[in-house]
Amino acid sequence: MMEEEEFEFAEDLESILHLTPEVQLAIEQVFPSEDPLDRAEFNAVEYINTLFPTEQALEEAQIAIQLLFGKIKDIKDKAEKSEQMVKEITRDIKQLDHAKRHLTTSITTLNHLHMLAGGVDSLEAMTRKRQYGEVANLLQGVVNVLEHFHKYMGIPQIRQLSERVKAAQSELGTQILADFEEAFPSQGSKRPGGPSNVLRDACLVANVLDPRIKQEIIKKFIRQHLSEYLVLFQENQDVAWLDKIDRRYAWIKRQLVDYEEKYGRMFPEEWCMTERIAVEFCHITRVELAKVMRTRAKEIEVKLLLFAIQRTTNFEGLLAKRFTGCTLTDIPGQKRPESPLDPTNPFLEDEPGEDVGTEKDADLPRKPKAPDNPFHGIVSKCFEPHLYVYIESQDKNLGELIDRFVADFRAQGPPKAGTEEGGAVLPSCADLFVYYKKCMVQCSQLSTGEPMIALTTIFQKFLREYAWKILSGNLPKSSSNSGGLTITSLLKEKEGSEVAKFTVDELCLICSILSTAEYCLATTQQLEEKLKEKVDKVLVERINLTGEMDTFSTVISNSIQLLVQDLDAACDPALTAMSKMPWQSVEHVGDQSPYVTSIIMHIKQNVPIIRDNLASTRKYFTQFCIKFTNSFIPKFINHLFRCKPISMVGAEQLLLDTHSLKTVLLDLPSIGSQVLRKAPASYTKIVVKGMTRAEMILKVVMAPHEPPVVFVDNYIKLLADGNPETFQKILDMKGLKRSEQSSMLELFRQRLPTPPSGAEGGPSLSFSAPTPEQESSRIRKLEKLIKKRL
Repeated sequence: MMEEEEFEFAEDLESILHLTPEVQLAIEQVFPSEDPLDRAEFNAVEYINTLFPTEQALEEAQIAIQLLFGKIKDIKDKAEKSEQMVKEITRDIKQLDHAKRHLTTSITTLNHLHMLAGGVDSLEAMTRKRQYGEVANLLQGVVNVLEHFHKYMGIPQIRQLSERVKAAQSELGTQILADFEEAFPSQGSKRPGGPSNVLRDACLVANVLDPRIKQEIIKKFIRQHLSEYLVLFQENQDVAWLDKIDRRYAWIKRQLVDYEEKYGRMFPEEWCMTERIAVEFCHITRVELAKVMRTRAKEIEVKLLLFAIQRTTNFEGLLAKRFTGCTLTDIPGQKRPESPLDPTNPFLEDEPGEDVGTEKDADLPRKPKAPDNPFHGIVSKCFEPHLYVYIESQDKNLGELIDRFVADFRAQGPPKAGTEEGGAVLPSCADLFVYYKKCMVQCSQLSTGEPMIALTTIFQKFLREYAWKILSGNLPKSSSNSGGLTITSLLKEKEGSEVAKFTVDELCLICSILSTAEYCLATTQQLEEKLKEKVDKVLVERINLTGEMDTFSTVISNSIQLLVQDLDAACDPALTAMSKMPWQSVEHVGDQSPYVTSIIMHIKQNVPIIRDNLASTRKYFTQFCIKFTNSFIPKFINHLFRCKPISMVGAEQLLLDTHSLKTVLLDLPSIGSQVLRKAPASYTKIVVKGMTRAEMILKVVMAPHEPPVVFVDNYIKLLADGNPETFQKILDMKGLKRSEQSSMLELFRQRLPTPPSGAEGGPSLSFSAPTPEQESSRIRKLEKLIKKRL
């Protein structure tokens, strides 16, 4: 069974591996071979029989294999013996390497020990002889050598040498301090000693000793060097007061020059002794000035304080030019520049140029910018507790400035129409912000902390006062209606016979106040950003001028509202006359009615004046146009509803008038202008929507009310208003009786389309626009008449 299975497996394998003659030929061409195993007709049985034709040949092959295995085993044994031999050889070499390394270490250690022992002896001898020059070099070498013996401190001899080195260092420190004390005694203002080579070498030794020795030398020398200053400028001395603060800085300048000449080479350059003396002088001066100002606080007045701060900041700037500030522990941060707003905006100019120019400004304190001066505030910080004097003076000065603005406005009067000042920004606001910038720069030179917050509070106070006293306080007040007009007089009036409530000069003033408020709004925002840049980062959140900006926004809104109310009120008599005209008795359609002429006249009189005076703030002129249209059109529609009853011809005349007003309103932004500009799309949309509604109302009035269903459907499609009150007003305009109106209203409610599911019912609904076929022939005829007449 096994043989049969093997035979079947062989046949299957042969069928799988059998290749077509074409494939076999291609393989032979790509990989030519003479090996019989690669032949297509290879037969394994024949091949084996060829190699081993007899059983004896097969036995010889097995014997050869056994011999080969024996040789391989012999080679392996020899290789293992060779490896063992190599290990024995390398073990001996490693032992020799360790011995060599230990011997080298021992010799090196003995040399170091010899050097250490000799060095310690020499160090002790040189210390006794004060040979500091040789000690400086030797001590560093001894310390370096001693570091090699840290792991041998358990050996008594090594530990003894280490203790002798420490003792020598301690003795050197005490001896050097004594030498400096003898050369520069701390008592008395005179210095009997002076520089010497011994002390110079002693400083080199101090560099190697405990850092406290160096610090003590520096401390004692500086204290002795400044002892005279403490005596000359005691609190009870006349020169200690702020008016003679220059003498303090002149004294230290002389001392630094004297130090450089006498002692410049005595101390190592890396000790920065000149800077250390200057810094210690600054610390002492700050404490002494603070003490004397606390004692004589009542004598401090603004000019004296600013004088002292100016001289101090100048001195701090001088230090920044002379020294690097490497001895200081903290260096102030930095700040950034800002983008301009307007050519007249004081914050446009760079601050360095702000303080240069007039002789008066030259007296103001200056400071180098914080990133360039690490010494900023090192002395001047003492003035900060007394800056309330400066803040109070600015409060008083700004109060006087606002009062002067009010007085000047009253004396000079409002801007006149037709002049350069007409509609322009009031000069006083530019003066106010220029003064603000001067105060801000000045205060930031004094302090960037709480005083800046206090100054900001004052800025807020007088921004509000300016808005109230100069702007809102000078807006023209609305006068009583220019009444006395009758329907007859209005109908008979000639163009130009009626005067608007505000004069041209008053309109010009309102526009000037509006432009000024806009300037103040934008510049106040710029001021807030500048203040935030000047103040310390932790106080930035307390700078907020939003309330003041809102105040100026309110002035702008009130100014626009006044302009709208004025033009609106000027049109009121004409609209009243329109609603009281006998529209039922109009017999024919003529030119536009007198009330339309009156309205157009007022628009042509007022709008060009307002536009010309708001040329620099065109967006607010656009707001004026939009607000006037939003006010006028609803009022016009309300007066249309009062025109009742209206005959067919009367409705045609009203439709003609409405179209005339619509044309004028669409042209309102550029009316009377030589430069024609397309009105903003937002404005045009409002006019078209509002006046189209008025036209639709009149078209509905003109439509016959019989049959009622057609009339109601036409109303719903033309007017798109589902409010029964509006529908009833239309019926009143048509002159229908109450009995007819009741049935019409009921039918109207029935014909209203059902609101979409989930929608709330409201007084008005949206419907599709009417098609031309749905309008009566009389309405189409009227439209042709209007086009012909226009």
